[in-house]
Amino acid sequence: MTNRLIDQLVGAGTSVGANYCEADDAYSRNEFRKYICICKKEARETKFQLRMVVRAVPASKAQARVLWQEAREPHLIFAAILRKTPRAE
Repeated sequence: MTNRLIDQLVGAGTSVGANYCEADDAYSRNEFRKYICICKKEARETKFQLRMVVRAVPASKAQARVLWQEAREPHLIFAAILRKTPRAE
């Protein structure tokens, strides 16, 4: 039952790092913003998947809370980056 949730969680969590690498190698400001936006969305999805894991396995709540906080921090960082990076026109 939780295999699908775990696959989704791992996919979203690792996608954050992969998209950050793409942002780091971006050729333009718009490309950078695009990948940072994807990072933010994937971090948010990671938090969602953690909530779903807790629903499926309530005993995992304490461990999931720590991981949720770990996902929250980059989500906030990426949101701040997007606020401070103007769009190229």
